[in-house]
Amino acid sequence: MKTEISLLYVAILSALLCLACENDEEHLAAAIGENDSTAFMRSRGISTLISDSGVLRYKLVAEEWDIYTNTNPPSWKFMKGLLMERFDQSFHIDLHVQADTAYLREQRLWELRGRVVIRNIEGTLFRTEELFWDMNEHQMWSTKYMRIKTTDQELEGTDFRSNEQMTDYYVSNSKGAFPVNDVDKKPNEAPTDTAAAVAATTPTGEKAGRIMPTAPNKQTQSQGHWK
Repeated sequence: MKTEISLLYVAILSALLCLACENDEEHLAAAIGENDSTAFMRSRGISTLISDSGVLRYKLVAEEWDIYTNTNPPSWKFMKGLLMERFDQSFHIDLHVQADTAYLREQRLWELRGRVVIRNIEGTLFRTEELFWDMNEHQMWSTKYMRIKTTDQELEGTDFRSNEQMTDYYVSNSKGAFPVNDVDKKPNEAPTDTAAAVAATTPTGEKAGRIMPTAPNKQTQSQGHWK
C-alpha cells in the first residue's frame, strides 16, 4: 500500500513538473553570426583616391579602414583616425578634414568624433568633438562645443549648422573676439564681414557668426550612394 502511494506521489510530481516546463516561455535573442561583428574587408596604412559620379573628388588617408557589408546599415569605420581632402572641379583642395575616429554609413552620412579639425577653402579652422556630414543633403551639423578661427576673428558656441563647403554657417550660444577697427567703425561704415557686423551690433553671448538663410534640418533623411 505504501509503495502504491509513493508511486502515486511520484507520478503527480512528474506531471506538475512537465506542466510547469510547458508553460515556461523561452526568451532567446537572435543568433549572432560571425559576419555581424567581422569586417568584410580590413585595410591598413591606406592612401586612396575616390571618385564621385565619375569625377575624382576625395583623398582618404588612414591607418586602418574596416568595411562592414552585413551590418544594418552597411558602414565604413576608421577607428584609428582619418585624414580626408576634397577636391573642387579644378582639383584644388576645398576642404580638409581630420578626426580621431570616423564612420561612414550607407555611403552618405559621415560621423566624425574625437579631435575633429576642418579647414575650408578660405583657411577658416573649425574644431569640435563631434560632427555629422550628410553628403546627399550637403549639410554639416554639431551640437557639441565648436570653435571657429579665421585670420582675424574667433567664434565659439554650440548648435552648429553649415553648408557642405563650411562657408555659410550658424552658431548659437556664441561669443567671440573681433578686430577693434571693425567694432569701432561709424554706423555708416558697416564691416564687410557679416560675422563682424553682427558682433558690432549684438551683445557678447548672443547669436553671432555668419547666419544661413535657413538652418539645415539634421533630421532629413534621403537615399543615395557615394559612387
